[in-house]
Amino acid sequence: MSFLDQIKQRRTIYAIGRNVAQEQQVIEQTIQDAVRHSPSAFNSQTSRIVTLYGASHVKFWSIVREALRKLVPEGAFANTDAKISGFEAGYGTVLFYEDQDVVKAMQEQFALYADNFPVWSEHSTGIAQFAVWTALAEHHIGASLQHYNPVVDEETAKAFDIPANWKLRAQLVFGSIEAPAGEKTFMENDVRFKSFN
Repeated sequence: MSFLDQIKQRRTIYAIGRNVAQEQQVIEQTIQDAVRHSPSAFNSQTSRIVTLYGASHVKFWSIVREALRKLVPEGAFANTDAKISGFEAGYGTVLFYEDQDVVKAMQEQFALYADNFPVWSEHSTGIAQFAVWTALAEHHIGASLQHYNPVVDEETAKAFDIPANWKLRAQLVFGSIEAPAGEKTFMENDVRFKSFN
């Protein structure tokens, strides 16, 4: 399968379960390899990963549920609760962090580019997220990328002993594909692309 075929295979899968054929060790190695080989500005390697399985995976989504319960009106919470239950039904969750101590150190070391390092850190995490998502899809594992930060940051840090200098950027929940992704539409090429000689 070509790289472009792998990209096309990566889709947002909401209907996920725990019927994953790969062993946890294989999944963990896949995640680590994808992040390790993702590029970062000045090879700063700012990305940090926490992978949750089993009870830890369920615990994280319980934290999300309780954080949202405080924000979502009671009458509308049933839909939110159902959505979180769908994520909880998955096999695991990858928490993507960026190490702010490294970002600050790079700013000090390369003062000329200081304003750019926070932006480049965001690029790094985006690339790492895409790489992990695509690598899991290659193993026929479905996933969806979520962003419940910053409302869950403090409780998550307490629950999983996360260093204070790690900044949560996204959560990739994954599992067996229980229903295919919906149809994907694309805007017209002339709206999105320009090419010059």
